[in-house]
Amino acid sequence: MAKIGFIGLGNMGAPMALNLTRAGHDVSGFDSVEAARNAAAEQGIAIAESNAAVATGADIVILMLPNGEISKAVAAEVIPAMNAGALLIDCSTIDVASARAVHDMAGKANVLCLDAPVSGGVGGAAAGTLTFMVGGSAEAFEKGRAVFEIMGAKAVHCGDGGAGQSAKICNNMLLGISMIGACEAFSLAEKLGLSQQALFDVVSTSSGSCWSVNTYCPVPGVGPQSPADNDYKPGFAAALMLKDLLLSQQAAGDCGAATPLGRHASELYQAMVDAGKGGTDFSGMIEYLKSGAAKG
Repeated sequence: MAKIGFIGLGNMGAPMALNLTRAGHDVSGFDSVEAARNAAAEQGIAIAESNAAVATGADIVILMLPNGEISKAVAAEVIPAMNAGALLIDCSTIDVASARAVHDMAGKANVLCLDAPVSGGVGGAAAGTLTFMVGGSAEAFEKGRAVFEIMGAKAVHCGDGGAGQSAKICNNMLLGISMIGACEAFSLAEKLGLSQQALFDVVSTSSGSCWSVNTYCPVPGVGPQSPADNDYKPGFAAALMLKDLLLSQQAAGDCGAATPLGRHASELYQAMVDAGKGGTDFSGMIEYLKSGAAKG
């Protein structure tokens, strides 16, 4: 069993840390927010006094943080406290440049490093069924494999440092685009007087088939259970989709990639968030479109 430090005990981090604890690892955690620390402690997660205390003597340190600036700042705190050969895993979803900066800091201290953003949401974090998209060396990936198997159902080694973040933003850009397409199709069907169930039966078995329809249909009462059946309470909030889409556009700008649909998707989700719907599930885009607020 490994000694593991976990920094960032929010809605995603706390259940991930709890799964590691239940698996028998020696886990201590920290969060800059007192309420998050208290909630994690109530669930049975041991709480350390600081970020550096979490990292001291740890075999593995895992980060689950809001953005790249915070990831870099926390990495600068914990890496000096880590032993040479220990492993830093950043599961935050951040920009590629920040991920590579964390890898550089770790490399200079002879600390192994992985960027390993996740897919699967809060439910996947609790169930231990997350998918990890991982960037870093083969040596680091092998060292992290055992904890990925506890926290998730799948870990894909995507390449060198930053590759995990690249895979995450490409995946979620496609997801954001496809969800808008699904919402537009079902909205149009309703206007045309077509049964929503009939459209689902056609699309889910035809060339329009996609995860946004088959698994996460934005229409209540159609297809498998989804946030649409729970008043669009978030499995994955619109504000988080916007964050990932903006990261995709930052990356596209940095490398000169043409992503016109990604850009338009980010504009639509920005408008949805600006309308006060950022805490709604991202499939709630269908209600935003129906409201007539979206133009062009």
